[in-house]
Amino acid sequence: MADVTAQDSLGTPAATDLFQILRDGRPRTRSELSGITGLARSTVAARVDSLVRLGLVSPIGNAVSTGGRPSSQFAINTGSRVVLGVDIGASHARIAIADLSGTLLDQQAVEIEVSQGPEAVLGWVASAGRAMLESHGTADGLLAVGVGLPGPVEHATGRPIDPPIMPGWDRYDVPAHLASEFDVPVLVDNDVNIMALGERDMSWPGVDHFIFVKVATGIGSGVISGGYLQRGAQGIAGDLGHIYVPSGKDIVCRCGNAGCLEAIAAGPAIARGLRERGHHVESSRDVADLVRAGNTDAVQAVREAGRTIGEVLTACVSLINPAVIVLGGTLAHAGEHLLAGVREVVYRRSMPLATSDLQIVQARSGANAAIQGATMLAIHHALSPARVDAMLQAQS
Repeated sequence: MADVTAQDSLGTPAATDLFQILRDGRPRTRSELSGITGLARSTVAARVDSLVRLGLVSPIGNAVSTGGRPSSQFAINTGSRVVLGVDIGASHARIAIADLSGTLLDQQAVEIEVSQGPEAVLGWVASAGRAMLESHGTADGLLAVGVGLPGPVEHATGRPIDPPIMPGWDRYDVPAHLASEFDVPVLVDNDVNIMALGERDMSWPGVDHFIFVKVATGIGSGVISGGYLQRGAQGIAGDLGHIYVPSGKDIVCRCGNAGCLEAIAAGPAIARGLRERGHHVESSRDVADLVRAGNTDAVQAVREAGRTIGEVLTACVSLINPAVIVLGGTLAHAGEHLLAGVREVVYRRSMPLATSDLQIVQARSGANAAIQGATMLAIHHALSPARVDAMLQAQS
């Protein structure tokens, strides 16, 4: 279930090598592929033919002739197969079908509480997914399913582990449930990692050092370093919300510890402070609405939350040295106030070399980040060297 955003294909069979080269979408002739790989023209021709029969590569026309018969060009056939992306939130589920370039062909959403449990939520996913595949005539062309969940996910198994807002989901075998429905590999990750993949793919392609921070009911981040999504040993890399902040040492977090960033700067914590000042707010969305209405107390509270988040991100900047930090989630989109607070601290406290070209910005992809990321998770797996090699072996 590894992410292969920048995976090396060295040591893999020649046909797989060729396919990884063609994944960039640029058309190439057999001669060009021979020059890149060092393989004989006859070997390249045979490998390209096998990829064409598999439907992953197709001829797209001829190169410019330099005198003599023009050579055929080949490129990835993005429309030959599809993947499904699934975004499960606290009170919604979305599913989309995408081609191999990540272009969304169709999507559907429903309001459903994740607290209803995995049978109900995944039952809707299976039913909607089958209907979507049938309507697009691609039931036999599905390669993989990517899923984002609103809680910690053990990377090795794809199972949610002690998710705080997902009663009944703890250690539930989500991959096995959906694999039994679709008979393809199922990749599962937490929602912030999924959003990081989607935001990077849609708005920051080519940026290999990237942090996506979601600030809403909780606080978490997805970290891409060296082109790879960093998950850590158990899959909880980027869990910023439970880093200790000295200024909150007496505030108990829902995890049981005191002084966690989330307990001080997430939506519920800001709402609690505003209620103490006489405002009628309960959720992150209520806080965001108050900020948009220009309420001075709310604006100040969100900006101060940004400063607190900035303290933690300053350490991340020194440790990871990202080129871009993107803020997403309900509070990040309630104007520039959270962003301003983060920038104020990070730019002041970090080393000048680390911030000389650092961009700290709001998320651009909005609600599509998670579903786009889920499809990319599936594509990265489905088109990895190991999976393409397995398809080639099954064909022979």
